[in-house]
Amino acid sequence: MVVTQYVAMDTRGHGDVIDVTDQVAKAVADSGIKNGIVTIFSPSATSGLTTLEYEPGCVADLQALFERVAPESIDYRHNLRWGDGNGHAHVRAALLKASFTVPVVNGRLTLGTWQHIVFVDFDVRPRHRELVVQCMGE
Repeated sequence: MVVTQYVAMDTRGHGDVIDVTDQVAKAVADSGIKNGIVTIFSPSATSGLTTLEYEPGCVADLQALFERVAPESIDYRHNLRWGDGNGHAHVRAALLKASFTVPVVNGRLTLGTWQHIVFVDFDVRPRHRELVVQCMGE
């Protein structure tokens, strides 16, 4: 069985980190799938998904990492072509993943004790985002 659902959210952009674990767990429960996998997909070139211990210090550390690795303040060729100022957002998103998959066992996500599924929006403005949550199994 395959069940596709969506998780919608409004973001602040600029590296906004949003915990989507509860919404994904609800999608799994609503799907009726007991054993299989759930894939979360972000149809966006300026955002990504990962896992993180979702607490303020760890969130700040992740945001600081992206500023060190792909600073907003340097020149990006993408900005020359489009003039939208989000070249750093595309580079940062490429360092994460557009999708994330978690095994489902007995109707539950198999995440570790402190592991949360987080969505990171790197774009330069607030956005309305929608994640695709696809549950597959029996």
